[in-house]
Amino acid sequence: MSLYRARPKDGLCFMTGASSGIGRAAALVLARKGWTVVCVARSADKLQSLADEAEALSGRIIPEPCDVTDEEAMAALMRRVVAEHGPIALAVFVAGNYWPVVGSDPSLENMKKTYQVNVFGVLHGLVPAILHMRERRKGQIAIVGSVSAYGGLPMASAYGASKAALNNMAAALKFDLDKLNIRTQIINPGFVDTPLTEQNDFKMPFLMEVDEAAEAMVDGLENGGFEVTFPKSLATILKFINLFPYGVYFPAMRRMMGWKERRLPAPKHFFDRPDREERPGENETADS
Repeated sequence: MSLYRARPKDGLCFMTGASSGIGRAAALVLARKGWTVVCVARSADKLQSLADEAEALSGRIIPEPCDVTDEEAMAALMRRVVAEHGPIALAVFVAGNYWPVVGSDPSLENMKKTYQVNVFGVLHGLVPAILHMRERRKGQIAIVGSVSAYGGLPMASAYGASKAALNNMAAALKFDLDKLNIRTQIINPGFVDTPLTEQNDFKMPFLMEVDEAAEAMVDGLENGGFEVTFPKSLATILKFINLFPYGVYFPAMRRMMGWKERRLPAPKHFFDRPDREERPGENETADS
């Protein structure tokens, strides 16, 4: 018997990170296809705007404001959603954030925030979802990672590592979840034009529009296997480059992302002299 794949008639879609970016766009695509999508994010106003936009669609959006980093609140929300609206057939964990980390001037705060949102923010919904689907002996779970999980990328030492953790975790869980008829997927997008990538000031190859990415994501939910990637060109290139030794990998990535010509920014964090005044342009050197 083939592994279960969720359909709108089977129950709800529970989605985190639905107030903006690819999560918001994907929620609308799913609602257009007849899904009732429980949309979770911190902003009540943005979620209500999303629900209003979906009113003319065949499905609907149920806004549920919640902070994914709050373990107890997320567990309570999922229990209440099931009690009030019915079983969850599909759970999609999109919530994540990107705080750049410069290797020459690393921010411990940005690293901690990244793992709290991108890893534990997923776990706080993932664990209760698995327990719920285990009782039903069927379900579908999708976790949004990133192609940055394949290998280290500039500015993404925290973000990429958090997404690599999700890729590893999803693969490890699949062995047991398959036996429970719970389909597990990892969705690894490339660069998508969202508020997260707008803060990047470097070349982003194969940048996708958010609506195009959302369509690819939903198509993966409906037809894809364990890993769903888009755009295919970028994912293929990054996977191929990571097959080579680091002596080839680093020069190739510097060239691909224009990093060899980039200068290091003036430092903002100091170890032994916290009162030191920052001077524009200080310590700027060419990356070698």
